[in-house]
Amino acid sequence: MSNFIKLKKISKNFVTENKVRALKNINIELSLGKVYSIVGPSGSGKSTLLNLLSLIDNPSSGSILIENTNIVPFEKDKKDKIRASTIGIIYQNYNLLSDFTAIENVSLAALALNKTKKQSMEEAKKIMSKLGLSKRLEHFPSELSGGENQRVAIARALINKPKIVLADEPTGNLDNASAKNVFKNLLNLKKADRLIIFATHNREFANMSDCKIEMIDGSIKSING
Repeated sequence: MSNFIKLKKISKNFVTENKVRALKNINIELSLGKVYSIVGPSGSGKSTLLNLLSLIDNPSSGSILIENTNIVPFEKDKKDKIRASTIGIIYQNYNLLSDFTAIENVSLAALALNKTKKQSMEEAKKIMSKLGLSKRLEHFPSELSGGENQRVAIARALINKPKIVLADEPTGNLDNASAKNVFKNLLNLKKADRLIIFATHNREFANMSDCKIEMIDGSIKSING
């Protein structure tokens, strides 16, 4: 489906001592089957935009349409269900639970969709095996390398077969070799019925996407691809 996500006149303001306009009148359409990169200096609005797309935060104004339905007015519980079933999120800092093993961290995402523990563990094992983690299932995050932890985070994001995969600086904490390996895994997630959006400071990785979105000062400066 073309234009699976549409952002219309999206603005986001933060009020501290002064009003900060983090995003200004963002208009963009995103299609299934494509990989999008978001680039721009720190403070340009990349992470804020991903937070809106992940339904973690709400815009100050504008519409976010998924399959032509504006999800902005939805209650939190309904947004949580959409996120669990439709959106996979990969964080820069992994966001893994330190007291849980790798396979437990991955399976928890499936449990959120009311799957049984047995089914969740079986699906976690399968997706982790595809990411080269079959020998790391019972290891805790502290026993894994940065690259392995990020692959666990990717597995967790994928276990519910999301149509939308979001990644915020997914290689920002990794050495160059690990970063290339993780990014290779990220690109391999491309499917006809999925769209992938990642924010990065790495121009080499950004240029490998189907479409590069450049942001500056809360606005989209250019779209290439």
